Amino acid sequence: MRIWSLHPSLLDRRALVACWRETLLAQKVLRGLTRGYTNHPQLIRFRAHPQPLGAVATYLCGLADEADARGYSFNRALIGAGEDEAGKDSTNKNSAVKNGTGKNCADKAGNPYTSVAHIPVPLGQLEYELAFLQHKVAGRDPEWEHRLSERLAARGELAACAHPLFEVVPGAIEPWEKTKDF
Repeated sequence: MRIWSLHPSLLDRRALVACWRETLLAQKVLRGLTRGYTNHPQLIRFRAHPQPLGAVATYLCGLADEADARGYSFNRALIGAGEDEAGKDSTNKNSAVKNGTGKNCADKAGNPYTSVAHIPVPLGQLEYELAFLQHKVAGRDPEWEHRLSERLAARGELAACAHPLFEVVPGAIEPWEKTKDF
């Protein structure tokens, strides 16, 4: 499971789609709807958030927005879908799906990033994830590698490369990160 701290616009197609699937799984885990992945380290920062489900929903909205920008079709009805924290079914086919923040993510009304507290992400974590993404992209999508370089140059400083849910703070790689040599 990889829930990237990087801005979704930096992710190649495979990373974006995988992140969408894996974050939907994280949403299920946080709702208690699955027995797998319950102790996965990528969930630590969401569990520590005062509104874990709202934070995950907001994160998913960022992925869906990027998918829309690329012409992909991510099902926004899955954001916040399922049971609520009290265990009641919150899915209603006749109403718009809320993203956990009170904002409607299905029709993108409002800005979900203003209603949910940001999650701090250390600059070292962002640096590691960027290097990891660059390594993965170099091996599977040389065309995206060029686009990634352009997008990074357009964003300027690395702090501007974080997903909108995250606030970049000084620091090293997160202790929960399982680092790899590449």
